[in-house]
Amino acid sequence: MQGVLGGLFLIFVGLGVLAVARQGWRSGELPAGARGLSSYRPRREEDPGAFHFFFLLYLAGGGAALVYGVLMLAGVVEPLPLR
Repeated sequence: MQGVLGGLFLIFVGLGVLAVARQGWRSGELPAGARGLSSYRPRREEDPGAFHFFFLLYLAGGGAALVYGVLMLAGVVEPLPLR
């Protein structure tokens, strides 16, 4: 039961991260943390290097969570040790 819930959770998180990446690609702006007291949102036109770095980071993280969740549901990998 723990593997099913963990797998579904990872699939949900992975799809959410990929949705944020897609929305950021469409709008040209990605949330990327904080810079001091303000939020840091690199824009494609103003800072293309940072934008593409964070876009690839979102794709890699979301894709990894999605694939690991599917593999957990398939029984190929061990469930995450949740306590």
